[in-house]
Amino acid sequence: MTMMASRRVALAAGVAMAVLAGAAQAQAQDTTQVGEVIVTAQKRAQNINDVPAAVTAVSGEKLDAIRSSGGDIRVFSARVPSLTLESSFGRTFPRPYIRGLGNTDFDLNASQPVSFIYDEVVLENPVLKGFPLFDIDQVEVLKGPQGTLFGRNTPAGVLKFDSAKPTQALEGYGRASYATFDTINLEGAVSGPIVPGMLAGRLSALYQHRSDWVDNTLTPKDNDTEGYDQIAVRGQLLWTPTEELSALLNLHYQHLDGTPRLFRANIIQKGTNNFVPGFERDEISQDAQGRAYQKIESSGANLRLTYDLGQAEITSITAYERVDAYSRGDIDGGFGAVFAPPSGPGVIPFPSESADGIPFHRQFTQEVRVSGDNGQLGYTVGAFYFNESVKIDSFDYNTLAGGALQGYAYQNQKSESWALFANLDYDVSERLNVGGGVRYSDDKKDFLAQRALSPFGAPPTGILRANPDSSEVSFNLNATYAATDDVNLYARVARGYRAPSIQGRLVFGDTLSIAEKETVMSYEAGVKGVLPSGRARFDAAVFYYDAKDLQITAVGGGANFNRLLNADKAVGYGFEFNAEAEPIDNLELTAGLSYNNTELKDSGLFTQPCGSGCTVLDPAGPLAGTVSIDGNSLPNAPKWIANFTAGYSWPLASGELFVFTDWAYRSKVNFFLYESAEYSDDKLLEGGLRLGYRAAEGRYEVAVFGRNITNDRSLEGGIDFNNLTGFVNDPRTLGVEVKASF
Repeated sequence: MTMMASRRVALAAGVAMAVLAGAAQAQAQDTTQVGEVIVTAQKRAQNINDVPAAVTAVSGEKLDAIRSSGGDIRVFSARVPSLTLESSFGRTFPRPYIRGLGNTDFDLNASQPVSFIYDEVVLENPVLKGFPLFDIDQVEVLKGPQGTLFGRNTPAGVLKFDSAKPTQALEGYGRASYATFDTINLEGAVSGPIVPGMLAGRLSALYQHRSDWVDNTLTPKDNDTEGYDQIAVRGQLLWTPTEELSALLNLHYQHLDGTPRLFRANIIQKGTNNFVPGFERDEISQDAQGRAYQKIESSGANLRLTYDLGQAEITSITAYERVDAYSRGDIDGGFGAVFAPPSGPGVIPFPSESADGIPFHRQFTQEVRVSGDNGQLGYTVGAFYFNESVKIDSFDYNTLAGGALQGYAYQNQKSESWALFANLDYDVSERLNVGGGVRYSDDKKDFLAQRALSPFGAPPTGILRANPDSSEVSFNLNATYAATDDVNLYARVARGYRAPSIQGRLVFGDTLSIAEKETVMSYEAGVKGVLPSGRARFDAAVFYYDAKDLQITAVGGGANFNRLLNADKAVGYGFEFNAEAEPIDNLELTAGLSYNNTELKDSGLFTQPCGSGCTVLDPAGPLAGTVSIDGNSLPNAPKWIANFTAGYSWPLASGELFVFTDWAYRSKVNFFLYESAEYSDDKLLEGGLRLGYRAAEGRYEVAVFGRNITNDRSLEGGIDFNNLTGFVNDPRTLGVEVKASF
């Protein structure tokens, strides 16, 4: 980090905290206080200010608002500092990035450095990570390496989702909304005792629908694509036969029928990242769209057993997950080809229509841990086991022959991993706590792949095999110092690890690619506190990380497949800031801000740039057709993210009127490892608005809402091997929602 950059980071963080402090101190005589936020970032319930790591929690009104209008997991992008999410698959297969670390790989076997933990179970396959959000109690975003306590492959961080649990009192809710494009959301839950004092249950369900709203100008009918139907259900049973023993059974299922991400040919002006004149978000011209569809089905079960020994607690979590998937799309985004006119929009060098599927998948995990706290010493020790089998099919179709199959390859992978871990913290004094953790991980993969049919007439490949294995010790050390009764200072050093990855997309290639294990050293320091008035809570952190042998994916280029690479290193630094305040009665504000500077450092690393005629900005490499990417920022890593929410209520005798708005901004991102004029987006700014009436005690609620209310139009990604193809964010939606609770 340069001295000038360090000063900019420190100045920005200082200004943000000073502004908040000044506003809240002006209200020092008021009595209203912001509520306490409890998180489980260290696998036990703690005040968020006592956790020695950067954690952001999202719940309540903000969580409800950003999920309006059918939002999937991507709604959290830029609504948490240092977090972005995107997808070239649509409502499934999210690709997360924390502090710039992520993976652009579109293969269904992709490894990601951000882990998803859903009800304490790690979801490894990227399609599993698209499980819809409903009846959620809280979402936590843990930044930096988290491998000591959580699952596997977490050098960038963790997204942790906790669903609402069964209750001993009868309660429930129902929510229904209708919005633009016939968007329907129905969600509800009922919870209560089955055998009072011993057995409780909770059943929750979700139905989401959107009609097709994008018109394919090549067909006689209107509104051909972009619709979906999705259902999900979760059932839970909580058995508490004694005060010491509890067992929580969780069964869940989801099914999605819809369309894949819509790729749009030549929507980017050459030499710029602007949309071409006349671009309309509700129109396409595609000859393979009639055969495009996406179907996802997943289910799982987990059992959490807890036994309280008094001085210690034993926890066992046994889980099974499975997913079936198939997604077929028009990859070139247009119709015809230059050699098979008519064709367009723009120049279509050749047609591309392909599909990927998961006909078989299963994941089994087992965790056992013992934790305790004697008031001065807290500890957690345990073991973790992971076993996954997956088969992936890749297809290529001849669009000009009516979609006939012309290419096929498959991948089979078995993964096995086990780990031992320990974490402890110790109160050195009333004000100083020190802690640390260590984890030993052992990973092994058995992989094979074969191309059985080539679209170019090449012979089938032999069965190609790879068996990478690795082991690593990851750790963290931390200290927390209570500067005052309301303000904590902390510092953290952590080492993260990601197991080797394999890529075997053989329809257009002949060889496997393997990325060796990746390690990340992260350094972080911060401050967390509540201002003396009690009207504001804040946290701020500065960080620096050094990723060695960084696993990166060269997506596309001159061909429709991926190649895995290891960069010597990548570095990142920046700051993050969160705040929540109630400066006056009935006005609640939240704000988040982050700065991330990332840089690839490998003078010998070269990659093939676009095959679509883009304007490459990187210097040429030593081999014809390659460029140097040394010094480039990481893909999809904006330097700036900012978010803001404001909610105000007017009390009435029977309830209250309310207004709530939320805004999210991210600065420029590049979509690929190389830099070009076309494959980037300068900024995205999306806002939401919600107005309504809430009855006393929240018995029912009626609201109107809008998402992307300014109708921001931004590129979210590109396809670079054929033409200047891109995909875009959703347009503005407006709707009405009703909710009843008991």
